[in-house]
Amino acid sequence: MKRLAVLVGMVFLTGLMVGAATAQTVPRMTIDQLKKLLGDPQVKVIDVRTGSDWAASTVKIKGAIRETPHKAASWGKKY
Repeated sequence: MKRLAVLVGMVFLTGLMVGAATAQTVPRMTIDQLKKLLGDPQVKVIDVRTGSDWAASTVKIKGAIRETPHKAASWGKKY
């Protein structure tokens, strides 16, 4: 459950919205809640920003794993 929460937090932090239905049903977390989880080895932060958004950002989360958002069905089972 923590892993899902971190993924949701990453989506929240980057402003990426998968769709209106998903946005209404996915729980959210604050930046402070995410920061508290970053040292936990059980937690995986998945950065799903697009290549250009990620490259243009001056903020990267240390240890985050980059994945392509529209391929979540294929990589989601790894985590």
